[in-house]
Amino acid sequence: IMEYMTLTANKKILIVDDDKFLLDMYSIKFSEHGFELESAGSGQEALEKVSGDWRPDIYLVDIIMPVMDGFQLIEELKRQGRREGRALVVLSNLGQKEDIEKALALGVDGYIVKASATPSEVVAKVTEIAQHVSQAASKL
Repeated sequence: IMEYMTLTANKKILIVDDDKFLLDMYSIKFSEHGFELESAGSGQEALEKVSGDWRPDIYLVDIIMPVMDGFQLIEELKRQGRREGRALVVLSNLGQKEDIEKALALGVDGYIVKASATPSEVVAKVTEIAQHVSQAASKL
């Protein structure tokens, strides 16, 4: 766990999911690993969270949400210029090839199927993806 703590210290993450139980569970997991965390229960709430000065280093986004789904949220974040240099990871129950391809076409950095990863594995994968993104951004 200590090696994660140094990688994730002060990393800011925004978790977007309309499932309150999962939102709480992932919030606890990421907090335990040293992330500074905000959570949003909808795409609209996520956009409100980043409308001010606060900027996450990582967006962790569910796809199936009412009103504004994860794909629409990702498109809106890109449109508003809130995506550059930030890791964007989808965490969804949608495991179909078409859904993954659609997300990748939108430029996401990672796609995790909820059923195939434990919360600890999700933290590990997101940390790894964020490292790659920040290293790539620092080379620009």
